[in-house]
Amino acid sequence: MKEAVRANFDESVTAYDAYERRTNRFTTLARLLRAEMARRTGAFDAILDAGAGTGISTRVFTDDENRTVALDLSHDMLREVADGEPVQGDFDALPFTDGAFDAVAFTASLFLTPEPEAAAREAARVLHPGGVVGAVAPLGWVQADGTDVFAELDRTSRSPADAGAVRTALESAFTVETGIWRFATTAEDVRRFHSIPAMAARLYPKLSTEERIDRANDLLAELDGTVEQRWRWVVGTA
Repeated sequence: MKEAVRANFDESVTAYDAYERRTNRFTTLARLLRAEMARRTGAFDAILDAGAGTGISTRVFTDDENRTVALDLSHDMLREVADGEPVQGDFDALPFTDGAFDAVAFTASLFLTPEPEAAAREAARVLHPGGVVGAVAPLGWVQADGTDVFAELDRTSRSPADAGAVRTALESAFTVETGIWRFATTAEDVRRFHSIPAMAARLYPKLSTEERIDRANDLLAELDGTVEQRWRWVVGTA
């Protein structure tokens, strides 16, 4: 599973950044998550951006006052990181000493592991007492009448762990608060999201990259207008 995730994201750099340039979605999620985390702990001296991807979220968490580490499983994603210290690694087995950070952020990443409990335990280990953890996980897309976009289709957009599993994992290691962020988005951007190889794998994990993207575009071809994208946020303290 981990090797498949790494390979999928190695192939996703260009499409991932193209989606971000159009929507600014991951930057927005990181900004909102940072604000929620800072509300509980103040400034961050050392923060781990776990599942940093191409460094979009790392850019948000980095400032002149702190040390930011951008950790990701994908070497090709990390090559694009321009801020912080890039480290290739698995957030289920963090290559850091106990208490090395005062904040750990999983911006749109913790749902990509089939064992979020292991990542939550590792986050708790590398945080010093009173440290803060934050995570964001997708709840999906809904029509204006509240119907799930995928309700009448023959596929469901699934991750290795859903938002409920992410929340439960963090609750097992931290005292948490949670909520939902909602964004209006276009049908075209839903298709663009699923044109990212790693995201198309949510629909067709066993197909080749080109095949899964073609099938995802075909599946979503009739989707039209504006829909609502929902993300669950969870913030906890050690």
